[in-house]
Amino acid sequence: MAEHNRYTSPLTGRYASEEMQYIFSQDNKFRTWRKLWIALAETEHELGLNITREQIDELKAHQDDINYEVAEAREKEVRHDVMSHVYAYGVQCPNAKGIIHLGATSCYVGDNTDIIIMRQGLELVRKKLINCINELSKFAMKHKDLPTLAYTHFQPAQPTTVGKRSTLWINDLVMDLQDLDYVLDSLKLLGSKGTTGTQASFLELFDGDHNKCRELDQKIAEKMGFKSCYPVSGQTYSRKVDFRVLSILAGIAQSAHKFTNDIRMLQHMKEIEEPFEKHQIGSSAMAYKRNPMRSERIASLADYVMSDVMNPMLVSSTQWFERTLDDSANKRLSVPEGFLAIDGILDLYLNVVDGLVVYPKVIRKHLMAELPFMATENIMMDAVKAGGDRQELHEKIRQLSMEAGKTVKEEGKDNNLLELIAADPSFHLTLEDLEASMQPERYVGRSPKQTEDYINEVVKPILEENKEILGLTADIKV
Repeated sequence: MAEHNRYTSPLTGRYASEEMQYIFSQDNKFRTWRKLWIALAETEHELGLNITREQIDELKAHQDDINYEVAEAREKEVRHDVMSHVYAYGVQCPNAKGIIHLGATSCYVGDNTDIIIMRQGLELVRKKLINCINELSKFAMKHKDLPTLAYTHFQPAQPTTVGKRSTLWINDLVMDLQDLDYVLDSLKLLGSKGTTGTQASFLELFDGDHNKCRELDQKIAEKMGFKSCYPVSGQTYSRKVDFRVLSILAGIAQSAHKFTNDIRMLQHMKEIEEPFEKHQIGSSAMAYKRNPMRSERIASLADYVMSDVMNPMLVSSTQWFERTLDDSANKRLSVPEGFLAIDGILDLYLNVVDGLVVYPKVIRKHLMAELPFMATENIMMDAVKAGGDRQELHEKIRQLSMEAGKTVKEEGKDNNLLELIAADPSFHLTLEDLEASMQPERYVGRSPKQTEDYINEVVKPILEENKEILGLTADIKV
């Protein structure tokens, strides 16, 4: 009942998955702190400091059974979260308590954990992103031959196919994946850099041995699953790292928002709809409505993620010298919430794509209403073959097109361009001849082949390389 009388985040209550919520949980955070303390002690032992294997084994024995109540009580006294957990760990490990956190600053566990958790978050985002690409690729191939009206400036243009249009959505996600993979591969740990990034405390511990200080960073990185540590830093890793990570999330949000814009307009035209459940209510007043709730929610969350990237941008630009603490509260909000929001977006995206409903007859009706205008070049060429003058026919088609457009717009009648052309003897074409040329497939260009080539040459290699993570499905909470 307590949740009903205080604020709870919609990101945890409505949008983000349990998996992403755990990544940014206190439990994952503090377990990672203890893994880092073990990695530090092990490495210091390996480099010759007076730390015993028994002490390390004691630390490992209590790695996951965190005594939160002890840490919380201690923090009320000392007002320092890291030292409270050092104390709590020491209570459980009396033989090792003297060597926990040896030579380190708070940022050793704080910043390294932030990097580790962001990497875990990016890996989950990557998994869901690839599954969205997979589902969209199935949709693209299924509808690669289905002609549809394409638009520029949201005005009817040349036809495309439903499948070809969906490759544009896929290609945005593929670019996001490329950016994500680059940042994911380039993430490094802070390592053990000390109070101002000089490793002075470790140089003292290792009696002036610079090589051991360098080895300390490298060994800790490897123990924590990283290639290396950032070569230089202040007390913290550069806050540009947070900006780079959230920029990836904002990029995915852009792509998802664009997708939902298209889906919502298509749903307005009754050509393609997002899933609508049997008992779903579209409006409290208008019972007939089928609102694109999922797509709207994606767009809404995407707005949040795109604006959220301003936080690390501002934080990074205003840090003073080797560090200030005006990043702390902001990071606690902006980084986790950016991940939780993009997680909700990708679950919704996957849910929408998995259940898209296509209405070919409506699509054809809209296309056929505009196709006579788009077929005029072909009609003119046929008329020239029948003996007509190209320049004269071009002017006549222009005039007749204006007349037909006026009929549609001002009188609300169907497009009668074909009838007007058939009635003009200079074209030497009957209405039957003209109607026979109204085959949408003739006007889609290379759309079906472009779709096939794109899926086979670009998308399939990605899916094959990541086949072990395919098969996700997503249920939305509300």
